[in-house]
Order: sequence, then C-alpha cells, then structure tokens
Amino acid sequence: MAHGARRIAAVMAGLVLAMHTAGAAVPPPDSPAARQAAERLAQMPPVAPHGGAPIDHSGRTEKGRASYYASHFAHRKMANGRRLDPNARTAASKTLPLGTTAKVVNTANGREAMVQVEDRGPFVDGRVVDVTPRVAKELDIGKDGVAPVVVKPIAVPQPDGDVKLGAGAAGASPQEIRQATQTTRELASAQGPTPQGPTQVTTPGTH
Repeated sequence: MAHGARRIAAVMAGLVLAMHTAGAAVPPPDSPAARQAAERLAQMPPVAPHGGAPIDHSGRTEKGRASYYASHFAHRKMANGRRLDPNARTAASKTLPLGTTAKVVNTANGREAMVQVEDRGPFVDGRVVDVTPRVAKELDIGKDGVAPVVVKPIAVPQPDGDVKLGAGAAGASPQEIRQATQTTRELASAQGPTPQGPTQVTTPGTH
C-alpha cells in the first residue's frame, strides 16, 4: 500500500511539473517575454504551407498567394460553425489555428489588412489564405483575383487554451496586441466542434 501510494504521488508530481512546464512555455501575451519571443519569430524566414500540412501553432510568418471568396460563398457555414459575412475581416487558412488574428500584407503593393482565421482553405496549391471581398479590396487584389502575400500571425490560440503572440506582434502596437488577443480568445472559446469547413473553390476575380 505504501509503495503504491508513493508511486501515485510520484506520478501526480510529474503531471504537476509537466503542466507547469507547458504553461511556462507560452508567456502571457502582455509580458516582455512574449514580445521578445514574437521578435524572434519575426526574424525567422517565412514558411510556405503545403497541402496536408499540420496545424501550426508556432506563430511563424507564412508566405504564398491570397485569393478571395466568390460571391456564392456568402453566408455559408465556415469551419468554426459561423456564417461567412463578406464584409467581415475573415480569412481561411490551411494551417493556422481557428481563431488566429493575423496581418496579411500584399507584397506586390505593400497594402495590408487585419484578419481573423475562421475557416479552412484555400485548397489550391501555392495559395496560403482566402479572404473576404472586403479584405481583398483593402489589399487591392486585382482582376486576376490572386496576389502574393505574407501572413503574420499576431495572436495564436494554443491547444491548452493559452494565446501565444506570433511574428506579427513584433511590429504591432500594444493596443493592437491587446485587441488581437481579446478577439482571438473570443473566437477560440466560441469555436464549434467541427474542425473543418466545407471544401471551398474560390473563383478569382468574382465578387
């Protein structure tokens, strides 16, 4: 009995230590340590997600091409269970966690826009993000319907419920970080049970 009790106590101590270590791995978003971690992420080269890539909670910058939702996707259910609003700052990503707040930069013209990842896609090689027509207009995506972009996560929800600052937080103001963190927490907590939305086929240049 004593040996069993000691073994249980050792296991519990290990679990407590593991939980503490996991919690320490993601500093609070409003802490200097979180800002420093974001700056380190910002110095890393962008990654180019491919089809079948796993969900990436790291907060690294992604690069590829952006497209936008065709008009017939308006009000359809997204991966997080909400309906698509063409006038919202919504985006679809294959790899960023649902609820992520990010900055999308059109590298062809320097235009940028804030988005919240609420859907999955685009399911086209080389494309890294789908955005709503509103965001496409802010990015000045032309008649071709696609543009080269980088996606800089600012607030990234973690599997344990924490929020991690991403590479985009390195260049964000404290107010932007607070707003992004709050939005991400709200979206992540309200996320529906379905991890994937319907397969999307965006039609470039169609509003």
